[in-house]
Amino acid sequence: MLEGRFVRLEPLDAAHARDLFAAAARPEIWRYMPLRGFTSEADVERWIELARANAESGSEEPFAIVDKSSGKAIGSTRYLDIKPSERALEIGWTWLAPEHQRTPANTEAKYLLFREAFEVREMLRVAFYTDAQNGRSRAALVRIGAVYEGTLRSHRARAINSFERDSAVYSIIASEWRKVKTDLERRLARPPRFGTGALING
Repeated sequence: MLEGRFVRLEPLDAAHARDLFAAAARPEIWRYMPLRGFTSEADVERWIELARANAESGSEEPFAIVDKSSGKAIGSTRYLDIKPSERALEIGWTWLAPEHQRTPANTEAKYLLFREAFEVREMLRVAFYTDAQNGRSRAALVRIGAVYEGTLRSHRARAINSFERDSAVYSIIASEWRKVKTDLERRLARPPRFGTGALING
């Protein structure tokens, strides 16, 4: 469990299904994701089961993003493509309920994941792959200090409209973490306000 001021990241579990079904109700969440959304709480439970099965291989680690003020799960994120021998991993499958997208929740969730990756697991590289058409996500990645590396053509399929997507690749590396950390801590120390934007990346 990764604990912050506004959110904590808990290992994704069936106990989060009811909250996540409510959090995931708005279709715009899934526009750039490889999933059409959930039609029932049972759908969420199956999605969690699959995520946990993938985690057993050690290549993924899924989390529920829990709002500390309410105690409810408001979204999810995960480590992907974890390669301890290469000291590299990806952060993806990030989504939040719309009412939490312009709050510190996403910034702090990313901060907690970065701190764990660089300071505890001693990773050299944290990568992101986001839909090249998702301008909001791309701008948010730059704001948190990620560096654009290029675009992979026809990299993945988009579930909502069933056509190929290009993926824009961003990363933060260990030598950049100190500055990124300072900037994020400065942002998180400010009084919470709306209008800061949110990062949603598939």
